[in-house]
Amino acid sequence: MSEFKSDFLHTLSERGFIHQTSDDAGLDQLFRTETVTAYIGFDPTAPSLHAGGLIQIMMLHWLQATGHRPISLMGGGTGMVGDPSFKDEARQLMTPETIAANIASIKTVFSNYLKYGDGPKDALMINNADWLLGINYLEFLRDVGRHFSVNRMLSFDSVKMRLDREQSLSFLEFNYMILQAYDFVELHKRTGCRLQMGGSDQWGNIVNGIDLGHRMGTPQLYALTSPLLTTASGAKMGKSLSGAVWLNPDMLGAYDFWQYWRNTEDADVVRFLKLYTTLPMPEIGRLAELGGSEVNEVKKILATEITAMLHGRAAAEQAAETARKTFEEGALAENLPSIEVPAPELEAGVGLLTLIVRAGLAGSNGEARRHVQGGAVRINDEAISDERRVISYDDIAGGVIKLSLGKKKHILVRPA
Repeated sequence: MSEFKSDFLHTLSERGFIHQTSDDAGLDQLFRTETVTAYIGFDPTAPSLHAGGLIQIMMLHWLQATGHRPISLMGGGTGMVGDPSFKDEARQLMTPETIAANIASIKTVFSNYLKYGDGPKDALMINNADWLLGINYLEFLRDVGRHFSVNRMLSFDSVKMRLDREQSLSFLEFNYMILQAYDFVELHKRTGCRLQMGGSDQWGNIVNGIDLGHRMGTPQLYALTSPLLTTASGAKMGKSLSGAVWLNPDMLGAYDFWQYWRNTEDADVVRFLKLYTTLPMPEIGRLAELGGSEVNEVKKILATEITAMLHGRAAAEQAAETARKTFEEGALAENLPSIEVPAPELEAGVGLLTLIVRAGLAGSNGEARRHVQGGAVRINDEAISDERRVISYDDIAGGVIKLSLGKKKHILVRPA
């Protein structure tokens, strides 16, 4: 369906969240006529979610913003098994204590995006351990397991991939999709939930839940998945050169979080404004028309808006100000080594590899090229992947150009 009439699906569609739904027209009609309860499941595999999971949290945010009720389902029960979807090998099993600690830590982030409470549209935080830990296995096999075809389960891409590679898939993991399907039916019973959302890799698991609901007598349930995101250069969302981009402030501070988004590739800026901020679409349209060096200003807006939602507006603006002082006023000048490049050379443009060698960060063009290809080189804290990049006056910020190799080697390039 090209044009949704319900506020929620229209918003998700125009902002780029929708990869697939199980029934466009039926789901659109449901959102137009009812207050819909929908959920997304989150695996407590670490004490924090990372930026790769932010698209799911934003979907729940827009669900509530358009008048519906979101459920953030914590996988306290399924976390004891581990989701095998598209994994090369079995996850390490976690103790109940680790799972409980991870859930307590993860929970703190959600209240920045959702309003929890007892009202009809207030978000719910639910743990599937509430029903999964008390399951009687024989009853579960009889009442739920009988509805699953092993032949069909073997046909799912997530399972087939492991089997095609002749990688082991344990019976424990095989049960995961049954448990996730049962979650959907149980949430409908407890809350009236009609929609499960998730990344496109969850499609098979979600459809399983719809089928199980149909066989166990629920009303029609629905699926909606978002695209699995990578950056324009193919990097996985939520990963940086220095590791995962965590959402919990105690694992990654506001400044480093801001910098991750400030370093967004040019080709991704508009897409990320739509997905990760609440800026109105006309404003995003206006920003999309800016080009040249103004793109850097748009990146700062992107970074500040995303950081404000997670860390608060004050912390986001402080991060932006710290960056401005550091890179635009040359505040690092006193304690960083520097080299001088004659002004006529900078006007004409100096090859990146030449500059890296001249700065002493590599012994040859070949070594410099390997650094660039390995993602270790940054100009003014922005990762550079093009070894043919030319450095010129356009790169000067606050009188200097900051050239970095890795996290600890920085040289300031000054025009002479």
